Amino acid sequence: MRLDEPVNLRHEMTALQLAALRGGGPVLRFDGARQGDGKPAAMPVVANLFGTPERVAAGLGLELSQVPAFGDFLAALRSPAPVDGMRDALSRWPMLKAALATRPKVLRSAPVQEVEAPINLARLPVQTPWPGDAGPLITWPVVVTRAIDTEPAQVARYNLGVYRAQVLGPDRLIMRWLAHRGGAAHARTWADAGEPMPVAIALGADPATLLSAALPLPETVSELTFSGILRGCRTEIVPARTVPLMVPAHAEIVLEGWIHPGETAPEGPFGDHTGYYNSVEPFPVMRISAITHRRDPMYLTTVTGRPPDEPSVIGEVFNTLALPVIRAQIPEVRDLWLPPAACSYRMAVVQIRKRYPGQARRVMMALWGMLAQFSYTKTIVVVDEDIDPRNWDDIAWAMATRMDPARDVMLLDSTPMDYLDFASPREGLAGKMGIDATTKIGAETTREWGRVMALDPAHEARAAEILARHLGGRP
Repeated sequence: MRLDEPVNLRHEMTALQLAALRGGGPVLRFDGARQGDGKPAAMPVVANLFGTPERVAAGLGLELSQVPAFGDFLAALRSPAPVDGMRDALSRWPMLKAALATRPKVLRSAPVQEVEAPINLARLPVQTPWPGDAGPLITWPVVVTRAIDTEPAQVARYNLGVYRAQVLGPDRLIMRWLAHRGGAAHARTWADAGEPMPVAIALGADPATLLSAALPLPETVSELTFSGILRGCRTEIVPARTVPLMVPAHAEIVLEGWIHPGETAPEGPFGDHTGYYNSVEPFPVMRISAITHRRDPMYLTTVTGRPPDEPSVIGEVFNTLALPVIRAQIPEVRDLWLPPAACSYRMAVVQIRKRYPGQARRVMMALWGMLAQFSYTKTIVVVDEDIDPRNWDDIAWAMATRMDPARDVMLLDSTPMDYLDFASPREGLAGKMGIDATTKIGAETTREWGRVMALDPAHEARAAEILARHLGGRP
């Protein structure tokens, strides 16, 4: 949807983005974007790109119904099964072909370098999303980094990450990457050597590159090379102009620059996915050395806030992608739901095939202890196979009829937690709660357990047929 009306980048655009997303609306192109001072923006602004699960799947090169099978493929990348003969090898040809597609193609010139612009970040239509935000915030940057012991041509060892970046001045950004992220790990290698670190930021990268940067890929798989699998063809890259890095050739805009050891600035506050403003903390400063872009660029943006927002929509699809990896580690897991309203990771509802006493607790401990992505999940509810783990009514019924608070609630103390969780008594440490809402068997109970009521499926089908006939097809 193209919008010609004047829309201010300060706060007003946020309201339109969220209204469109919450109504299942289209991608928005703001042709009338206005800077905070009311002056027209230098380029169109695009938002709500991943505002529906169908569009997230399309960004992966898939129909929504194909997402589970792609999750199986990702699981196979992590733990490929041994090849059993020529027939098995040929059956895996699609995977082999996809692996070949990951080899990037280096170009001598590229659309993203058609124009070398003056170094002035104020020319970019960067949003200030929320009223309490410290200033303009770049929200969809694909940040390209490498460790100091690598060469620019070793793109398989690059890291691509999506980290928000606060505009600090015409030639400076604050790069907010948390200590456990790949970009921060690379930064430590340069800082330990006392050397400035080259960094490139691709704005408006193609969906395959964007989603690869956000996917939970194995550490041995490069996001830049993996994007070729999603795109169905080799990733095209080009040498940056002023830093020793390769950058996506078909992005809209690329910012190049350096991070010098020890140079930080206070970042924030900014509205976060929790629905609260985060605290002000020091993060590295990036000094811009070049800005290149297409001849007629567009600026891609998003808003992060209390769900639903774009990250929570992406999280719903990634939830499905992660299931095969989880099942490979914990086979009794049948389904798992991370409710978007719970910030997409603070709570999990797990459906299991229960076979022995204590199994629900074992699954809770396995999720917390074996899988890093559940380190910050502070509540896990375990249910049986007959409960839909994505249906709040089913979950509430299971908790009301299969869970005793004194027996079936497990509490842990002083476990790792996202420091953005203001409910935690100590920063970075919090409790965890596991709720066993499964049917109790064996030593778990001394009482005879009740039988679940159910109608004969044939009777239900006949009832539906009779009602449909008498109501003329109306529900």
